[in-house]
Amino acid sequence: MKINKKIKKIFRTALLITVLFLGILLFHIITAKPGVYENPNLQVSRIDFKTDIDSVEARQICSDLRLIKGLTSDSIIVKRNVVVYFHNNKITNSEKVYNELMSKRPYEAKRYILPAHLANKEVCPVNQNSRSYKLSQKINQFFN
Repeated sequence: MKINKKIKKIFRTALLITVLFLGILLFHIITAKPGVYENPNLQVSRIDFKTDIDSVEARQICSDLRLIKGLTSDSIIVKRNVVVYFHNNKITNSEKVYNELMSKRPYEAKRYILPAHLANKEVCPVNQNSRSYKLSQKINQFFN
C-alpha cells in the first residue's frame, strides 16, 4: 500500500511539473514579440600588401582595421602579405575601408578587386528555395 502511494505522489509531482512547464512555455509563446531580423550583408574583402607582414605590423593593421566602422572586429585574417576582413556592406564598402586604412599609416598595399567574370557568381551554399531552409526559417521565427 505504501508503494502505491509513493508512485501516485511521484506521478502527481511529475504531472504538476509538466503542467507548469507547458504553462510557462505557452505564456512565453503568447507574450513574446516576433523577432526583428536585420539580415546583415556581410562581405569578405581583401587588401594585398607589397611585402610580407611581420607580427608587429599585423597587430598594427588589425588595430587600425578595428577602428573602422562597419568591420566585424573578430574577423580579420592576416597571412603573409594579404589581409582579409569581413564588413557589413550596409555600413561601409571595401573602397572606404581601404582608403581609411591607408589614411592611418603609409602602408604599401592595394585593394583586391574581384575580376568581372567572378563578380556575379553566387557564393551562398544554402539553397534558399529548399524546403529545409524555409522550414528552419519558420521555426526560427516561431521561437523568436
